[in-house]
Amino acid sequence: MVDLIAKTPMNGFVPLKLGNVTLSEMAAGPITSISPFNDTGKDLSAALKAAHGMAVPAANRSTGKASARAIWFGREQFILMGCEAVQGLANYAALTDQSDGWTIVELKGAGAADVLARVTPLDLRSHVFKKGHTARSDLMHMASSITRTGDNTFLITVFRSMAGTLLHDLQRAMEGVASRG
Repeated sequence: MVDLIAKTPMNGFVPLKLGNVTLSEMAAGPITSISPFNDTGKDLSAALKAAHGMAVPAANRSTGKASARAIWFGREQFILMGCEAVQGLANYAALTDQSDGWTIVELKGAGAADVLARVTPLDLRSHVFKKGHTARSDLMHMASSITRTGDNTFLITVFRSMAGTLLHDLQRAMEGVASRG
């Protein structure tokens, strides 16, 4: 009988450091998509704060910390990552486990925004796209979520099936930025 071994989407390919920028895979833990029912926003936010210590994120924002974070993911939808959603939230929203569906990487370093400028149309300058800001956007030709988590740190989320393409596109952009000096 064959023994199956679970692997992460970027297993063995990262971390990757080029110039001042490092690409690392994030162990996000559980990922739950949360879609509030009509007129339950305030109750859901109170329940999320009581259970997980963070509020429902506003549009284009994230809340929480590195260990557990809520990220706006679209109109009337956000994801909770890093902790198991308490079942009491199901009174206010539809909860869907998405833990195996995403590749989550961290791009970190002095040139991280320059790397992303080569692959996304977002204005990621620190005075425009501040810590805690998030956006759904194209990353080359992939749908992605990009969240600034620090001065020179970004959390990037794409479909798990696009992990190889994400690695390829970011590596080429990192090489271009590193070659500038």
